[in-house]
Amino acid sequence: MAITDLETVKLHIDSGVARIVLNRPDALNAWTRQLGEDIRSALDQAAEDPDVRAIVLTGAGRAFSSGADLKSGAELGADGKIDVRSRLSAVYNPLILGIRTVPKPVIAQVNGPAVGIGCSLALAADLIIAAESAYFLLAFVNIGLGLDGGASQSLPSRVGHARAFEMALLGERIPAAKALEWGMINRVVPEDQLEEAVAELTARFVAGPPGSYANIKRTINRRLYAGFDELLELETELQQGRVESADFMEAVLAFAQKREAKFTGA
Repeated sequence: MAITDLETVKLHIDSGVARIVLNRPDALNAWTRQLGEDIRSALDQAAEDPDVRAIVLTGAGRAFSSGADLKSGAELGADGKIDVRSRLSAVYNPLILGIRTVPKPVIAQVNGPAVGIGCSLALAADLIIAAESAYFLLAFVNIGLGLDGGASQSLPSRVGHARAFEMALLGERIPAAKALEWGMINRVVPEDQLEEAVAELTARFVAGPPGSYANIKRTINRRLYAGFDELLELETELQQGRVESADFMEAVLAFAQKREAKFTGA
């Protein structure tokens, strides 16, 4: 077994399987720029290793990922304004695109809440296996933001128009059982069987034909993810506008003060 400990991620490679573990359990694996960079680095290592036949994404502790870390502080641009564009363009978008284009099956092992960009990460995977206690939440709208992390494409490709708009516009939790019913995810298992269920799948991929998996992924991507890179760019530009809005600032302040946000449309 090869183990690589990055600052916020652990990468385990063993018997043809790369396990990428988001490792900020005390923060429920909330996203920072460093976390995004570390996931991308781990993904690149797994992609380049010819012995790796399958990749697993999961979280340490009781969460898959709670989304953006609003407590870590925002990055500012040269103009003094909040800058989300550089983080999305340089780190998050290439990571999400890399998950879709790596010619190996990627499984999201969702062990708890998958929220915001954490939900987008799970949706980018090829297969999603979730614990019964897990839930999925595109919380962007709750803090005055639009979608990012490719969810504008990965979500409707999984669940269709009606459910995609319901999940994105209402910003409500979708429990694992409901996500399975919607066709958003592939399997739901008891918490104590999650590791075993994922291990069974990865064993099949390790023993199977890697060239077939690569071609299948490439052709399905052509059908469902055509123009994905342009969509990521659009999400980024629109999200930059949202973080400069008064509604977003109000949402962040309300979060800090533990109260309901009062949106004005500004």
